[in-house]
Amino acid sequence: MRVEIWSDIACPWCYVGKARFEKALAAFPHRDEVEVVHRSFELDPGRAKGDTQPVITMLTRKYGMSEAQVQAGEDNLGAQAAAEGLDYRTRDRDHGNTFDLHRLLHFAKEQGRQDELIQIFYRANFAEERSLFAEGDERLVELAVEAGLDAGDVRKILSDPDAYADDVRADEREAAELGANGVPFFVLDRTYGVSGAQPAEVFAQALTQAWGERPSLKLVADGDVCGPDGCAVPQP
Repeated sequence: MRVEIWSDIACPWCYVGKARFEKALAAFPHRDEVEVVHRSFELDPGRAKGDTQPVITMLTRKYGMSEAQVQAGEDNLGAQAAAEGLDYRTRDRDHGNTFDLHRLLHFAKEQGRQDELIQIFYRANFAEERSLFAEGDERLVELAVEAGLDAGDVRKILSDPDAYADDVRADEREAAELGANGVPFFVLDRTYGVSGAQPAEVFAQALTQAWGERPSLKLVADGDVCGPDGCAVPQP
C-alpha cells in the first residue's frame, strides 16, 4: 500500500502530523508493506528566494493579527509538538521560500533518502537556532549531506533552477486535482484522503480501512508454476 503525503517544510502542522502518522504506522500490523512518499506543496510559492523574514512578522501581516495573538498560537503549536516528542522553537524562527527544499526532496527520493532529508529539514526549521533560510545554499548542502546525499550532486542541483522543478510543479498540480487546498494532506492508495494533523488514532483507522479494502487479485487461469519448493512436474 502506498501513502502519499503532501506537505511543506514551512508548515508546523505538517511537522506535527508526520509524527502522529508515524506513530500510527509503527503500530500498524502491515507497516513493512506500506510505502510512504512525500509530495511537494508550497504554502508561499510567490516568495522570492532569499526573501526571509521572522515567522511572527510574516503571520501578523498575513492574517492581520496582533503579535500577542500570533505568539499565543506559536505557544500552542509548541505544546502540540512537545506532546509528540518534538522540539519546537516558539521564538525567533525565520520564514522563507521552500522551492529548493522540495527540489532536493525529489532528488533524495531517487537516492532512497527522502524521509531522512525531510525529517532533517523539519528539525532544522522548527527546532534549531540556526536559520534554514538565511544562510544560503551551503546550509542546505550541509543538511543534505547529513541525510546521506553527495555534496557535489546537491550543489549541482541548487545551481540549476530547472533541476527537479517540473517534479515539484507536477506534485502541486496533482494536489489541486485531488482537492487539497491545505497541508498536510495524506492520500492512501489513491482511495482515501486524510486532511490535517489528525490524532494518531485517526491515521490508524484510515490505514486499517485502506488496507482492508484493497482490491484482491482475481485469478482467471491456473497452471503449472515454479515456487520456493521447486517446479510442478508435468503429468502424462
